Amino acid sequence: MDLLALADFNLVARHGGFGKAARASGRPKATLSRRVTELEAALELRLFERGARSLKLTEEGRALYERTAALLTELDETATAIASGAEKPRGRLRISAPLLLSQTAMGKIAARFALKYPEVRLEITTEDRAVDMIEEGYDLVIRVNPDPDEALVGRAFLRDRLVVVASPDLARPAPGHLAPGVVRGTSAQQTWTVMSSKGPAKIKIQPVLALSSLIMVRDAVRAGVGVARLPISLVSHDLAEGTLLHWGDIEGSEIALWALYPSRRLLSARVSAFLEFLKQAFPNGTPDELAAYIGR
Repeated sequence: MDLLALADFNLVARHGGFGKAARASGRPKATLSRRVTELEAALELRLFERGARSLKLTEEGRALYERTAALLTELDETATAIASGAEKPRGRLRISAPLLLSQTAMGKIAARFALKYPEVRLEITTEDRAVDMIEEGYDLVIRVNPDPDEALVGRAFLRDRLVVVASPDLARPAPGHLAPGVVRGTSAQQTWTVMSSKGPAKIKIQPVLALSSLIMVRDAVRAGVGVARLPISLVSHDLAEGTLLHWGDIEGSEIALWALYPSRRLLSARVSAFLEFLKQAFPNGTPDELAAYIGR
């Protein structure tokens, strides 16, 4: 495949037309059109639907663009780095991170990373959903207990677990009785299995509050309105100070945070730098290390 023709195809696809691509790059419009036509002939595929006033990617064209755009960028950056004598992290780095980690730690991590690597334009968005990295243009995603994905590789850099906590003013109910609960999401009645020094026990929960953020849940539990399931990292300072009491660990509630990236891409210097930065921020990957970012 002609890489120059592929690069011209990506240029036209990115700008949405031959004229716009020509103005942006300073290349002749006729040259870009010829290159794309030659690429279509070589692949025996139509990559664009050409209208009188519009140009639209075909399904095959979109698939080719999504799979090659980032790769061409990485090749260009690698060539530039080699020419300059060292591969220094630079350029745009887009990361998707879950809500709780973003609220508690990512601001500090991002600031320290930006100070260390001033040539990297770091962009972090908060998403609890599983974003499509290629479609949405992310270089790295952080996910909680992700499902296996053949298109992604990565590593777990942090581990946590869920515990049941309550205010000291809230009495623990007798077996079989309902405890007022602060929950995330559904407000339906629930039963939680907790592990304690006496073994497993069940706690029946009648939600009195349903909130969308674990920070909100923690603050409501601190106010004494009910019991809640929360990551140990989020409440470890409260437990140490006695402002919250530990009713037990949720059975089978281990949490792992993974940093993932597409396996079919070259791993850029900026992604490698951020992965190493996470490793330095959480060298042992323990809840206590995350709690240190959260503070009181």
